[in-house]
Amino acid sequence: MADLEKIKSGILAGQRDAVVAAIQAGIDAGDSVAEMLDEAMIPAMREMGDKFSRNEVYVPQMLIAARAMQAGLELVEPILAETDHEPLGKVCIGTVKGDLHDIGKNLVAIMLKGAGYEVVDLGVNCDTAKYQTGVDQGATIVACSSLLTTTMTYMKDVVEHFKDQDVKIIIGGAPVTQEFSDSIGADGYSDDANGAVKLVDSLLGK
Repeated sequence: MADLEKIKSGILAGQRDAVVAAIQAGIDAGDSVAEMLDEAMIPAMREMGDKFSRNEVYVPQMLIAARAMQAGLELVEPILAETDHEPLGKVCIGTVKGDLHDIGKNLVAIMLKGAGYEVVDLGVNCDTAKYQTGVDQGATIVACSSLLTTTMTYMKDVVEHFKDQDVKIIIGGAPVTQEFSDSIGADGYSDDANGAVKLVDSLLGK
């Protein structure tokens, strides 16, 4: 039986090697990777996100936990792909055209994966055609990130591009505000990774 508590506590503490060892031991024993994901990994990242919202942890701790989570996901995802385990939904995410910053985007992507969503990470410098490839792969939410005031205006182009498609556009990043989100007609805005997860939960009725 996989040590679910060790997996969960390892992610919360950012102990990548301990997480990998515990998950690998469970895999070797023939335990359910879906159970490890649903009962330990997802709850750990949800808890970390809640702690972040309460200012009990900060970005460095979040990043360390996210890296531990990602290391665990790399073990379980290939196995999950061979089963009928259904994600909560599919989201594509990328930093907008002209912007090469990815730390915030990466954190949101890992938090979404940790919350049970399938994520298509489009990388940086994404134009509307690149976001479209994510939607073509089945994403129903497009998440746009920007760290620069000079690039965040491109988010309006993305909203315009998808206005006739059944897709929700959410935005975030250091210079982005709720007021800006409202002004371009985006479907939602969040100022941190945990808020982004809750926003996706809300938009998909989870």
